[in-house]
Amino acid sequence: MKTVRYGIIGCGMMGQEHLRNIALLPQAEVVAIYEPDADMAARAQALAPDAVMVGSVAEVLAVEAVNCLMIVSPNFMHLAQLEEIAAIRPLPVLCEKPLFTDPADAPRLEALRAAYPAPIWVAMEYRYMPPVAHLIAQAEVATGGIKMLTIREHRFPFLEKVGDWNRFNRNSGGTLVEKCCHFFDLMRLVAGCNPVRVMASGGQTVNHLDEVYGGETSDIWDNAYVIVDFENGMRAMLELCMFAEGSRYQEEISAVGPKGKIECQVPGPGRFWPAHLGAAPVPQVTVSPRDPAGPIVLDVPVDPSLLAAGDHNGSTFYQHRGFADVVANGTQPDVGLDDGWWAVVMGMAAQISATEGRVIGADELRSMAPKA
Repeated sequence: MKTVRYGIIGCGMMGQEHLRNIALLPQAEVVAIYEPDADMAARAQALAPDAVMVGSVAEVLAVEAVNCLMIVSPNFMHLAQLEEIAAIRPLPVLCEKPLFTDPADAPRLEALRAAYPAPIWVAMEYRYMPPVAHLIAQAEVATGGIKMLTIREHRFPFLEKVGDWNRFNRNSGGTLVEKCCHFFDLMRLVAGCNPVRVMASGGQTVNHLDEVYGGETSDIWDNAYVIVDFENGMRAMLELCMFAEGSRYQEEISAVGPKGKIECQVPGPGRFWPAHLGAAPVPQVTVSPRDPAGPIVLDVPVDPSLLAAGDHNGSTFYQHRGFADVVANGTQPDVGLDDGWWAVVMGMAAQISATEGRVIGADELRSMAPKA
């Protein structure tokens, strides 16, 4: 029997990407799946034919062989499912982002953090994209200490999900939580400290304007600018546009300091690249020192088998490899509850700033953040 035996809770589009990546790990297997949608359940069963299909979270936990869990359900279900797991059989969990979607739920998360006896790893796949990981590893040397960080994502609109849950802010937490918590996590990781001020402008401008579900028009945002100041003086900016799928690169990140600049360019999912243009772009990292001036460009190709397993440039595999080490060997998660919590807080602060037209300062951020 393999040493890492997953129970999967929710197995739609992203859950199936997780299945494909777990299958690449020699020490891991999926032994139980709970997916209430019949079509998605059938697709999941095809990818993991040896897994038993069950009808609830409790039934996943009742499968004795399961020794870790993966939550990939809709955003608004994550916290309640973590609480249910805590009450029945608290196992190591890899929980998809975001941890929670409603600011009023922060006390529940605090109680969970205080009592949960096993590791919880929050899924922040963007950390593990090879070009992003390369930038993070080399940033201090290349820049001499990052003073400005810019993240730009120009991508396709939100995809269709089961029950269209992602078309409404109340279900997703809002675009700046649902989509952009990845980027706020990267900002905080690079800064090595917490934010002290958040300013944002955003809204719904192009996408989903005429989409109506159950008599309600979609209210999910499709573009934004966010500026974040950090305790150490670093400034960061996010530029999001979700009606720019014609771009060569989907994510572009630059870090600048007194010695120079390092940047990376990450293409979107290969399945969306126009076939008539030939091969999809290769990820790149560019280092641009101030003296001697002159950019140095490095290709950072991703293993084709990892590209075939999902839409996140191999990062899902590397994340599972790390989580498997937590389960098998007792190491600590790379992305803990506090990291996932801060990423949500920054997204919520940006949503409030853009909606109310005001700056969210340090005191308000601390009131929303995990207690020390």
